[in-house]
Amino acid sequence: MRDTPVISIVDDDESSRIGTASLVRSLGFVAHAFPSARSFLQSDQLTETSCLISDVQMPNMSGLQLQDALRLRGHNIPTIFVTAYPDNKVRAEAFARGAFCFLNKPFDGATLTRCIDVALQNTAGDSD
Repeated sequence: MRDTPVISIVDDDESSRIGTASLVRSLGFVAHAFPSARSFLQSDQLTETSCLISDVQMPNMSGLQLQDALRLRGHNIPTIFVTAYPDNKVRAEAFARGAFCFLNKPFDGATLTRCIDVALQNTAGDSD
């Protein structure tokens, strides 16, 4: 079992994906970055992920659709949504589905750190 939490980042925007992964690593976490929801769903990291940071708007499968797909497969990964296109209806839907945070791009490291901490505290109480 891994002591350092694994944070997976799913974002179709390469610069955002790389920047977020770099920030997550600088916070002391293991970070894995994926360019699409499908690439994450097909990865070995699916079962290793302690927290998911997902863009909301992506081609083929949105962040909310990814969250649905994960739940259908029996994975309840604490999720932080990020978006460059803030929309109150989407924000409300994300929180109704159990999102821990909904951040507008660009976001700062302190805010992301707080969100990850809250998400990981949720997983600490879970048992398989």
